[in-house]
Amino acid sequence: MSDLIKIAVDAMGGDGSPKKVIDGLIHNHNKNKENFFLIFGDQEKIEDCISNKIDKNFYKLIDTKKNVKSTDSPLEAAKRGKDTSMWLSIESVKKKDADIVISAGNTGALLVIAKLNLKMIENIDKPALSALWPNRKGMSVVLDLGANIECNSKNLVDFSIMGASLYKSLYPSESPNVALLNIGSEELKGNETIKETFQILNEKKNDFVFSGYIEGNDLMNGEINVIVSDGFTGNVALKTAEGTANFITGELKKTLGGNLIGKISSLLNFYNLKKFKERLDPRLYNGAIFIGLDSPVVKSHGGTDFIGFSNSLDVCNRIVKGNLIDKIKNNI
Repeated sequence: MSDLIKIAVDAMGGDGSPKKVIDGLIHNHNKNKENFFLIFGDQEKIEDCISNKIDKNFYKLIDTKKNVKSTDSPLEAAKRGKDTSMWLSIESVKKKDADIVISAGNTGALLVIAKLNLKMIENIDKPALSALWPNRKGMSVVLDLGANIECNSKNLVDFSIMGASLYKSLYPSESPNVALLNIGSEELKGNETIKETFQILNEKKNDFVFSGYIEGNDLMNGEINVIVSDGFTGNVALKTAEGTANFITGELKKTLGGNLIGKISSLLNFYNLKKFKERLDPRLYNGAIFIGLDSPVVKSHGGTDFIGFSNSLDVCNRIVKGNLIDKIKNNI
């Protein structure tokens, strides 16, 4: 079992936990026997959920009755958090008992507790929150999505390197193509920080293709697969994309189910509509990655179901197998 990927799991974070989390582990284990789970949380509740559905050679339970609440501020969580499931799961990565940690809990608390426990990668000033977005040709890595509201040009250069390394870890057979999110594609567009970053990346010898700027309306066309911005801009773009996807699927459902013609049309186009729905299913892209620390931290959406949590465990597996941290260290 020594060759298994060891994933530390905060079982008490997010809606419907620990059942949602444990159901996600069971679902993931049934399709992938490469992972070993260190499960942190209320042992009695977890054992009721796990109920011999995972071979005991593939997990270990670490009992703790305390957990970080969704209403806790990051400071509150850090102050009283040293025996919570979130703190202990992150600490296990620090101690090298696990390769990677995942939680569906309080995002602010997770970022703060991770920064308190884990060191920054040398020469990186700020960690970034990144995630996978669908595009016409496959997937894109987007960062920063809210960890850093203000960034200088060095931060954006670091994000470019980290984002390209993440993309290469997740998709080893593909080449990262990086662009800066901006208000225009011309060199003179944007603020001084963006323009300075453009010049540095344009002149620097990179381990990826640098394609300059990308505008918001081109995010999903698939030409660029690593999109870089400061946390303020990235978070606005993320929420806009999520809202637009929800609006489209909601309106489509309303239109196709509203009258007899719509229902007949939906039946005739069942296969295509099913594919369309699956393409926009947020559970497929669940799992934001906090990168820049010397161990990767994955944040599952608190409101996702067990399928979404299982998919974020796949992300953990691919990050470790893809040697993300070594790639960043080599490229930085």
